[in-house]
Amino acid sequence: MSKRTLPLLIIAVLAAAGGLWAAQGLFGPLTTGTTTAAPLPAVSSITLMSTPRVLPAFSLQQSDGTAITGDELRGHWTVVFIGFTHCPDICPTTLAELNGAQKQWAALPEATRPRVLFVSADPERDTPKITGDYAHAFNADSLAATAPLPQLQAFTRSLSLVFMKVPGPSGDAADYSIDHSAALVVLDPQARMAGVITPPFDPKAIAADLIALTKASP
Repeated sequence: MSKRTLPLLIIAVLAAAGGLWAAQGLFGPLTTGTTTAAPLPAVSSITLMSTPRVLPAFSLQQSDGTAITGDELRGHWTVVFIGFTHCPDICPTTLAELNGAQKQWAALPEATRPRVLFVSADPERDTPKITGDYAHAFNADSLAATAPLPQLQAFTRSLSLVFMKVPGPSGDAADYSIDHSAALVVLDPQARMAGVITPPFDPKAIAADLIALTKASP
């Protein structure tokens, strides 16, 4: 491991825990299986917040030119993952694992089926189309979007997720990577932040939890 790799690895580990830490520290204790609004089934892969957090208004751009807003996400449990298409390992691995979960809940009615939302934190290189093509290569049912940097920062901050641009060794402006949270955020059918899934991910457990939550939702 190079001297440069070590600090980046530390950043990545801290980023992976960022969502959970912030949710615990800023939004109250997290519990498994219940919220204050209504009883939910027990889950094994998701750490549910004691009270779902209402998100500020947001608008992200999809490849088809339409916007993803809170209203668009209502009616479904949604798993949000931030990353970027030039990601060498974490992003493709995570999207492949989520594809495994998506296959298991594919038989649920489309009107209530859980959804995966991939958000690129690299708008400099990832247009909405590039972001969509990348995510849909893993699963055509995924939602994918990006936005100008200020909107991305506001959206990810509201989910207690973090990302940062890291210059590459060449010093060239085009040579850079994006360090980002590896945790997944779960939104409830009211498009509120309801929980966090931290690595390592178990596709079967994630699918079982989202299926149970979907069936328990009114």
